[in-house]
Amino acid sequence: MIDAPGIVTALDGDFAIVRMEESGCGRCHETGGCGGNNIGRLFCSAPRSFRVLNPGKSSPGDRVVVAIDEGALRRSALMCYGLPLLALFIGAFCGSALAGETGAILGAICGLFSSWLLLRYALRRQTPDQRSQPFIRS
Repeated sequence: MIDAPGIVTALDGDFAIVRMEESGCGRCHETGGCGGNNIGRLFCSAPRSFRVLNPGKSSPGDRVVVAIDEGALRRSALMCYGLPLLALFIGAFCGSALAGETGAILGAICGLFSSWLLLRYALRRQTPDQRSQPFIRS
């Protein structure tokens, strides 16, 4: 599990709006830390708020720990970055084989567009998986 501290700012049914205090796990200075928090501060200095599951019924103003399964981040990154990149290369390769450089360009564009359609369809059709949802750890 990946944990990050935050403060509940509002409630929305079974969810809570949580303002995150850090942009990473906060283990930048520990052995094996990646330094993601430092990079996050460089690109996003404003506080960020997220809608997360609230199983413990936390109230506004409560300091909480938001957790998410490590596998959820890997799966999301693979689908959102890996699939379009793979589709781009396959489209460019197929287009190049059929029509040279112009075909490669058009094939790459078609590959990206088809991956966008596929991701959009998958997100609309998929029922939310509770393991992939961030939640407030009690």
